[in-house]
Amino acid sequence: MLLEKQFAKLQLELSVKAKNGLDFILAASIVWAAIAFVWTLPNSPTLNGFITFFVGAAVLPLAWLFSKLLGTTWTIAHNPLQPLGLWLNFAQLFYFPILLFIYSKHPAQFIMTYGIITGAHFFPYAWFYKATPYAIMAGVIAVGCLVLGLRTPEANLYLIPGFVAAALMLLGGLLYVSYRQNEQVYLLLTAQSE
Repeated sequence: MLLEKQFAKLQLELSVKAKNGLDFILAASIVWAAIAFVWTLPNSPTLNGFITFFVGAAVLPLAWLFSKLLGTTWTIAHNPLQPLGLWLNFAQLFYFPILLFIYSKHPAQFIMTYGIITGAHFFPYAWFYKATPYAIMAGVIAVGCLVLGLRTPEANLYLIPGFVAAALMLLGGLLYVSYRQNEQVYLLLTAQSE
């Protein structure tokens, strides 16, 4: 029982000090809004997909900026769970061959696939941060992108990244609430262990 409590405290520490990854979610919201704009341009899906790759690269520098503004911590040296966050993020890269295949063979479905991958990769963060909104929104974003992708005409593909941006903003709000709840529990556990 004691080990379980210590483990939960390590997860809560990650949630509190990283603020549930809000810096990345805010950065991703902005980037996906920019991607939505890209898909309003009168270009082919191939060109818009190509531009999307470059716009997507802005997530990390924006997340770093938001980490400074929000006072989040990316590394917690004494927390043995912390490196797992990096591994969970890198796991997304292994989906990129699928994305590249879709881009080269079915460019009109590229943005749907990118949205599905983006949404689905959030699922394990529900456990990592003890934040259920990650699990819920992983499903909402992945399924929402699929439904939109199946029903949206090529001229309106901007609706998919627009949906992802809006869903990420909602996720950010839910994660903030979760962070505040986790912070109270973490402070209580910390006070009890002193």
